[in-house]
Amino acid sequence: MRKRLIPRTKIQGGNLEKETHEMQIDTHKEPPPALLKWIGSKQQIASTIMSYMPEKYNKYVEPFLGSGAVLGTLAPTKAIAGDSLKPLIEIWKLIQNDPKSLLDRYTKDWNDYIKSLKSKKSSKPMKSLKSAKETYNRVRDAYNKSPNAYDLLFISRSCYGGVIRFTKEGKMSTPIGVHKPISPASLRERMEIWRNRIGGTLFICADFSETMGYVSEGDIVYCDPPYQYSQQILYGSQNFRICDLWDAIKKCKERGAKVMLSIDGKVKSETVDLILKYPQGLFENEVLIDRGSSMLRRFQKKGSSMVGETVHDRLLLTWKSESE
Repeated sequence: MRKRLIPRTKIQGGNLEKETHEMQIDTHKEPPPALLKWIGSKQQIASTIMSYMPEKYNKYVEPFLGSGAVLGTLAPTKAIAGDSLKPLIEIWKLIQNDPKSLLDRYTKDWNDYIKSLKSKKSSKPMKSLKSAKETYNRVRDAYNKSPNAYDLLFISRSCYGGVIRFTKEGKMSTPIGVHKPISPASLRERMEIWRNRIGGTLFICADFSETMGYVSEGDIVYCDPPYQYSQQILYGSQNFRICDLWDAIKKCKERGAKVMLSIDGKVKSETVDLILKYPQGLFENEVLIDRGSSMLRRFQKKGSSMVGETVHDRLLLTWKSESE
């Protein structure tokens, strides 16, 4: 770990400006421990994705932030990260500006969760875990009544597999998970690591097209949108149109930026290739990355066998990677 001056970014009058400040920068490019438990997270393959990025770029832009695994791994000195889910962006802003309030609230909910387990001990772990459902449902109901960062953080750590999904009415619907959420002590350690890595990032609640509107020459853009074949139940997927993303990527490329896109690749252990149609000439390189088995698929299959369910992501680049 070493100190250096890095810019803190902000948007003013439609322009990206910098405020230089000193902070600790982790020079290792391994993913930080996950802050959020989030379905579709690139936690396991973030380093692989990053290996295809150019060594030099102006700023990093990520319009579908989610759990931010690639952002946290890259730890850019200058970045804009956007997402359409406002409470999610609020979590990241609180990590930067008021992590104590986030940790205090999580600690309260976690203690209630653990107390409910201890008060209804059972020789069967699954039965005992179900006793925590009351606490989980209380937090989820509070979120549905008034969506906020504090409830979303606890839900992401305690819901099934980090599956963040909503009903047509906009209500969080994911049931409680089978594993206990991480302890407040563990969360505090992760928050400290992440705070060091996102100091140069401006977080904005915005549609992907708005976030990509801040892209300029020399930038690197990483897109991780809802997958067309496998993630239709997740937040943001209902109103997402892939053709709009093609247009946004084309505009970024015309401005002199490089764009990376993670999207459906192959499933059924590479026996089924998911056909993806995109404008000719938009991308110049394609890589398949082994993801192992899909947590979302586990959720959908509800305990059925996962044999033959290996998934490969497709990573598309608008330029010829030097790694090839």
